[in-house]
Order: sequence, then C-alpha cells, then structure tokens
Amino acid sequence: MKTNLIYLPLGLTLGSLSLVACGGDDPVSYSAPVGINLKAKSSDTVNNVVTDEKGINTESGNPYGAFVTDARRELGRDPDQIDVEEVTVLLGAGSTGVTRLGEVFTGNVEILFIMNDTNNTYPVAAGTIAADATGGPLDLGSSFDAGAVPALDYDKLLGGNFKVVIRAPAATGFSSKGADANIQVTLTFAAYE
Repeated sequence: MKTNLIYLPLGLTLGSLSLVACGGDDPVSYSAPVGINLKAKSSDTVNNVVTDEKGINTESGNPYGAFVTDARRELGRDPDQIDVEEVTVLLGAGSTGVTRLGEVFTGNVEILFIMNDTNNTYPVAAGTIAADATGGPLDLGSSFDAGAVPALDYDKLLGGNFKVVIRAPAATGFSSKGADANIQVTLTFAAYE
C-alpha cells in the first residue's frame, strides 16, 4: 500500500497550510460557534406568538466576546466584516412541559439581531419547524446580510452591543401547557479581514 506524505517547512503547521494552499487573494477568515440560551414560556405567549430576546454578551463566559477576541488575534486586527454562516436550535435540558421543539413552535421560526440604541433589526435565520419536529438540533437557513449592516451598527455588532431574538408561532396548546422551554441557539459566526 502506498502512503502519501506531506513534508512541511519548519514552523509550518497543518492549520497554517490551509492559508498557504488558498493562495494570495482570498481574505483571511476565522469562524466559531457561539451559543446563547433563550426561553419560551407558555405564560409569555402573546397573540399565539412565542418571543424571547437576550443580549449576546450576557451569556455565561461571554462566548461572543471570546469569538471577537479570537478573531482579532487570528486576523491581526479588527475584522472588516462579521457574518453568520449557520444557525441551529435545540430544546435544552431542564425544559419543563415539553420534550420536542414541535411542542413549542409550529411554523416559521425567525432569529433576528436588534442593535442596542438604534433598535435596527436584521434578519439572521429562518426555517420551518413542523408539529412533529424533534428536540433538535435543527438547522435554520442563514439569511444574515453582513454587507447591509451600516458602519454605526457594525460597531455595535463588533462590540457585542445587540440582542438575539427568537420569534415563532406557538404550537397548538403551548400557551396553556404551563411549559418553560430552554431554547439553545447556536450561531456560527465568521470574521473576515
């Protein structure tokens, strides 16, 4: 059996090989998943819609802040653009009154960013959750348009000065269940040079 070996120059690692192999004009990037825990409570359902929001930098350990710090270190400066590559939702442990996402939401689930101070809203992801949906994780289609974020709001995005919002139609009977669902949203952010 023939084995192909790759010899790397001294000091070059496999991780840095991907940057070398890509060639000259590709922008350097860094990506990482960032989790945030939101709530869906039966008692908070209004007009058959479940909504919750939370500041991105208020999660324990501030994983978004860690992402930005790591991106700066990887790129050698502030990123020129931050995008969202993928988004998943999962019914978290400790949820009461429900065992599946389909018992919480039925229909189009939206994830949004609302910028602090300006209150400008940016769609991030959306997808349909069926009544028979499992606990997840379920992928939502990313729709975030990083190029549409003006400089004022980009500074807020870079600084973690925004809220993550989940909004969706409530599943049949959810509002009267007395349920308290922990919704874990994982956003895979990408920072570009």
